[in-house]
Amino acid sequence: MKIGDAIQSADWKNEKHVPAVEAPDVVKAGEPFKVTVSVGKEIAHPNTTAHHIAWIDVFFKPDGDKFLYQVGHFDFSGHGPVYTNPSAKLSITIDKPGTLVAVEQCNIHGLWEGSKDISVE
Repeated sequence: MKIGDAIQSADWKNEKHVPAVEAPDVVKAGEPFKVTVSVGKEIAHPNTTAHHIAWIDVFFKPDGDKFLYQVGHFDFSGHGPVYTNPSAKLSITIDKPGTLVAVEQCNIHGLWEGSKDISVE
C-alpha cells in the first residue's frame, strides 16, 4: 500500500473533512501572499475530544517539478477543556506557478486532502 492510496478527497463544499485552501488565483512572482487553510468551512466538522482534526500540513508543488515542498505544519492539540479550531493562516512567496496541497488528519476518518492551483504573473 502507498500512503496516497489512503488519502481521501472530495469537493470541500460538500464534505466536512476536506481542507479548504484559500489563496489568490494569481500572484506576483517573488511577492508574499496570504493562504488560509481550514477544515469545515462550509459544513462544520466536530471539534470534540472524541472527534477532531489533529493536524494540517501544507505543501507546494511547482508546475513541472517532481516534488512537493512542505510550507507549514499545524497541530491542533486543544481537546478539552479548550478546543483548537482547525484553521491556519500563512504567508508564502513563489516564483513559478503550481499547486498548494493541504493534507489533514481526522482522528476517526483518516487523511483528507484539498488543493488550489496558483498562477504567477
